[in-house]
Amino acid sequence: MKGRKLWLLIIGFVFIVTNAAHSQEAKWQEWVAPKSANDMKNPFAGNASATAEGQSMFNQMCAICHGRKGDGKGGGGVSLNPTPANFLALSIANQTDGALFWKITEGKPPMASYKDMLSEDQRWKLINYIRELEAKK
Repeated sequence: MKGRKLWLLIIGFVFIVTNAAHSQEAKWQEWVAPKSANDMKNPFAGNASATAEGQSMFNQMCAICHGRKGDGKGGGGVSLNPTPANFLALSIANQTDGALFWKITEGKPPMASYKDMLSEDQRWKLINYIRELEAKK
């Protein structure tokens, strides 16, 4: 009987953890940029120098919450709801550069808007680096 209760506890725990992860992913999927954002083109796409600048900015400003790997597991994001985006997830990778640019620009609590903190060029360069993180996974 004790073994059965232990298995039920383990199964329940796995169910809760799995649902929580899917719930957080669903919250990011609900945040949809306007269709017009999809038409925006990254002027720095494929530019290695811009990507390197994006990496430097990412490490200074984004990694605290999104993690060094971009997996959404930075120490500063542990208590945030929703948790920071996992840039390695398909739901993020499948978004256009324009949609990501719009989200970085506008923000959505708990994520701040970077419209006044970063220039347009800097935001595009961040996207270059996010794309590189996705390619490394």
